Amino acid sequence: MTDRDYLKKLRVPTPNDPLRVLVSSCLTGIMCGYDGTANGEYPSVLKLLAYENLRLIKFCPEEFSFGSPREMCDIHGGTGMDVLNGKAKVLTESGKDWTEGMIKASERMLEVARKENIELAIMMDISAACGSQVIYDGNRFSDQKKYQIGAGVAAAQLLRSGYKVISQRDYASLEILYSKIDAAHVVNTVAKDHHEIEWYKDYFKIS
Repeated sequence: MTDRDYLKKLRVPTPNDPLRVLVSSCLTGIMCGYDGTANGEYPSVLKLLAYENLRLIKFCPEEFSFGSPREMCDIHGGTGMDVLNGKAKVLTESGKDWTEGMIKASERMLEVARKENIELAIMMDISAACGSQVIYDGNRFSDQKKYQIGAGVAAAQLLRSGYKVISQRDYASLEILYSKIDAAHVVNTVAKDHHEIEWYKDYFKIS
């Protein structure tokens, strides 16, 4: 089942029984980014704060383990799933090995997901912790900056435990979510998820 198929089958929530969604804290405006900011504004997620029939459970894996502000970090030698399998590392821009702390953060996020019985996760794409579709391949500050298809460590932890994860850039999927929580919402049928945009297809040479 694709994420969109899953979203279409989500129950219609009520204020007394809201949909339970785990979300990267920064996407809701919490100042937990590496530089002590919220990494910008994300209207696609911020609009969810207005609905009484949806409960956002906020968590930042990197702040949990490393505090804020902190160094920037990326995955070297694979994806978040590779980190969980001991085949890749998480390194800061100065070379510190944060692999153990990132795994602990991902385990804590999984604990939160289970405790809250979440029905969906919306996570910050590109992040070494929360990326769900695209992450950096090694140091993002390299002269040869590269991207790769894959999930960050925390997103991978959720995915391998069976949770559905989308990003703030998966606009088509978010349109379905909006329609579940707002009967008056008119779905934008031309919206695309991140893997459907031209940059993604061109960069990864997907026809």
